[in-house]
Amino acid sequence: MTATLLRERFRDLWRRVGAAEDGGSVFDEVFRAYREPHRHYHGVEHLRDCLEQLDTAPATREARDLAETALWFHDAVYAPHATDNEARSALWAARALAQAGATDSRAGEVARLVRLTDHARPAEDAVGALVCDVDLSILGRPPAAFAEYERRIRAEHGQVPEPRYRRGRASVLAGLLARDPLYRSDHFRALFEAAARRNLKRSIERLAAGHGGE
Repeated sequence: MTATLLRERFRDLWRRVGAAEDGGSVFDEVFRAYREPHRHYHGVEHLRDCLEQLDTAPATREARDLAETALWFHDAVYAPHATDNEARSALWAARALAQAGATDSRAGEVARLVRLTDHARPAEDAVGALVCDVDLSILGRPPAAFAEYERRIRAEHGQVPEPRYRRGRASVLAGLLARDPLYRSDHFRALFEAAARRNLKRSIERLAAGHGGE
């Protein structure tokens, strides 16, 4: 999707979720954030991929619109070493929706969905599972695509010394691998569960052996 198509898509979505404004200025702010130069992975390419993955998933129109709105905002704030990116992104989403005239309940639900993408714990509801599974779908891609993802994540944490990075990254991946299932929706579990487990195991072994995200 080109920037023009993304803009049109966002403006159509913005109207569907009850915003009185056309969404152009909100899109500009969000899109500008995704284009920040430090985003080696969490940038426009990741956003596009999330939208494409969402388009493949079965969902009602209401669930899809809520999930898509959350995905647009889920990495709106991204500082590699911060621990509150999702909370700040959720606040941005809620504020933007409220200012545009969406209902409080819808703004609150989108904010909740954005916060779930910190992946601190598995989502327990269908829409939350959809959002989180889309965000984590990269884990189940072919080995070359997964390796490129790992390389980009390492680039975003380039200032972290290698031993500390390996320990931290291995801990994150091990936490995801320990989930059974990793993907909470039938659609994404069928597509990616087995491959994601292979990728995660292989990456953890590499990190333990002294290899980073190269």
